[in-house]
Amino acid sequence: MSSESKPLPIVEVLNLRKKYGAIQALKGISFSIGKGEIVGFLGPNGAGKSTTLRILSGLIPADSGEAKVCGVDLAEEEGEVRRHIGYLAENNPLPEDLRVIEYLNFRARLKGLEGSRKRERIKIVLDICDLERKVSERKIGNLSKGFRQRVGIADSLLAEPRLVILDEPTIGLDPRQSAVTRKMMERLRGEVSFLLSSHILSEVEACCDRMIILSHGQIVAEGTLRQLQEEFINKTIFEIVADGNRMELQRAIRAIDENCELIQDDPVEVTGKRRFTFSTDQGEEVAEKILRRLLGIEQFKITEFQITRPDLETIFLRATKKNWEDQDHLGRKKKRPVLVGEASR
Repeated sequence: MSSESKPLPIVEVLNLRKKYGAIQALKGISFSIGKGEIVGFLGPNGAGKSTTLRILSGLIPADSGEAKVCGVDLAEEEGEVRRHIGYLAENNPLPEDLRVIEYLNFRARLKGLEGSRKRERIKIVLDICDLERKVSERKIGNLSKGFRQRVGIADSLLAEPRLVILDEPTIGLDPRQSAVTRKMMERLRGEVSFLLSSHILSEVEACCDRMIILSHGQIVAEGTLRQLQEEFINKTIFEIVADGNRMELQRAIRAIDENCELIQDDPVEVTGKRRFTFSTDQGEEVAEKILRRLLGIEQFKITEFQITRPDLETIFLRATKKNWEDQDHLGRKKKRPVLVGEASR
């Protein structure tokens, strides 16, 4: 596709900076989000996630840098940008004395929806968020936390936003309630772009196309799960369920990869076989080559073989570890201790 016909990203952030007193919350971050992408926005507490989300939502200004949504610069046309955005804050206050349908009617009018258009959009978002009629007629104050979150998400979708920003939408919810949120994003995948901030990494891993990981106001990792696995995990882990002597198994494997390491050896109670876990730095192709060799050796009687890829939690910890080791709680570079003898050099 030529650069002329390539669609513009829904979100463009360039060298965004924000400071609160002595704390540099954002240190010049840059990223983009394409049309219909679901992007996970991750980081430890204080990493700068919520600050970024509030800037993109037009709630607070950046100190410097650029932030555009649908090609419109937030610093110049904040009101125009807000028309394209739906936002669910982490702590979303809702009027407890209003019924769900009354609240959505009120919010729709605030967003400029009237008449049949308003009725149509309310009907659609109630369906998308699985807020059946008996729930829509109930007072918000009588709803569970899960249903309140769904009301907040329905509100964020009313004006057909191009970008929906969700800040911890499933925190404190049970698995069933969380599944409703994932189902909603899947239903709108390709049509609406989502920026999802969450500490529930398994959920991000399950529904996001790409992840951005922040630490101390900096982006320390960005990419698809597979790209992050390749970048941060330099060893391939594979498991074998087999008969035979451990030493003989290792000998057969090391004929292909002499540095392949046995890292776990556990009995499999039902079959009486053993589960062996190995680590190789030669990649998946070598792991598969090892499997083909072992399948040709009858005494091992292999019944299972799988390559275990690291999950998002492992990647998250590795991506943020070095940044936390190098900087203090204010995000300043830690001073390296002077070793004995260095001062006199």
